[in-house]
Amino acid sequence: MLELKKSLGQNLLVDKNILNKISDLDSINGKIIFEVGPGTGNLTEIILKKNPKKILLVEKDKRFCEILCKKFNLKKNYNIFNEDILKFNFDSNINGDVIFGNLPYNISTQILAKFIKLDKWPPSFKKIIFMFQKEVADRILAKHNTKEYGRITVLANFRLDITDSFKISRKCFLPVPDVDSKIIIFKPKFKTSYSIENIKNLEKITEVLFSGKRKMINKAFSKIFKNYKEVAKFLNIDLKKRPAELPCEDYYKITEYYEKNI
Repeated sequence: MLELKKSLGQNLLVDKNILNKISDLDSINGKIIFEVGPGTGNLTEIILKKNPKKILLVEKDKRFCEILCKKFNLKKNYNIFNEDILKFNFDSNINGDVIFGNLPYNISTQILAKFIKLDKWPPSFKKIIFMFQKEVADRILAKHNTKEYGRITVLANFRLDITDSFKISRKCFLPVPDVDSKIIIFKPKFKTSYSIENIKNLEKITEVLFSGKRKMINKAFSKIFKNYKEVAKFLNIDLKKRPAELPCEDYYKITEYYEKNI
């Protein structure tokens, strides 16, 4: 048995029923499929049986790449990149229809943020099917005025519609992790109500305002705008509120104003 690396958050999904359930979340036949962190190819194998036009894999661990190459070496519609997904150039390399990923727990939000921040938008893909540690998934799915609500909630909801989610027991993995997981299904938004030119500005605004998550936003707001009280009044933002009390839309209109006036 291959020794799995905790540093890479390696927990292999082995439950066949769950693997089939995940592969059934989209019609794969004739589509270009992109899989993040395929590991030993348990999901990959099922996807390939459903006749995708092509499947492209990004796997950081060279040992897994060797296993995958031996396992699928006769598949002409299969391609693998032995790269770190966080450094992989998705914009220029891939035009995929559906993205699957059993994400490493330790970098799952960074991977999601990478896809949210793609330069090309709307993107080529039509759906993302990602598995997260349950705690992280709950943060993505959170509503404002809850303790789970945070930066990743705001970023994800700006460019993505969350269409479904379901829990997966820790017993479906080897080795068995300490926590359960959740699948979240996303679809890219092709139109938004707010005109934000550079999503990195939204990232900046959320970083500043959430830096003091338990504090009122007045001090953080003053770091963004010199005339912060006038801006808050114009945008109808209550400076006595804490970051989690502001709905996503408030962060979008703050960023929109920031881009137009800084």
